[in-house]
Parts: sequence; structure tokens; C-alpha cells
Amino acid sequence: MYLSKITVTLRKSILDPQGKAVEHGIHSLGFESVEDVRIGKFIELSVNASSKNEAELVTRDVCQKLLANPVMEDFSFVVEEVKED
Repeated sequence: MYLSKITVTLRKSILDPQGKAVEHGIHSLGFESVEDVRIGKFIELSVNASSKNEAELVTRDVCQKLLANPVMEDFSFVVEEVKED
């Protein structure tokens, strides 16, 4: 069993109004050193695969076909083997 940890974010060229709103909130709390806030999604998948390579292929396919909009979003992921006790 493998655990895929996926991050989906808007591309830098896409405006992020939610990120801007959070940035303004952070500044209103006095944290002026914070710049360029971007909001994204974090997804975890449990993948029953025979190898890490297979789990990575499944994860990439799911991201490309469902989790990330290829026009507006980028994704990255890490796959970890889950040790069963």
C-alpha cells in the first residue's frame, strides 16, 4: 500500500483572488513580511499497488484526468510506502 500526497495549485499566470484576500488578512494582523499568498488543494490517496512506480503512475493519471485542471493548475506529489504493522 502506498500513500500519495498531492498538492494542486493555480499556475502563477492565473489570478488568485482567494490568496489575495488571505494576504490582506495576514497584513491586517501585522505580518507585513508575508508576500504573494497562493491558495491550493492538498489531497491524499491510498493506492493499492504492487510497486512505488505503479503507485506513481496511478497518482499522475488521477491528477491529470481528475484532480487538476491542466489549463489553470499545476500539481506535484510524493508517494510513500505505508508499512503495515
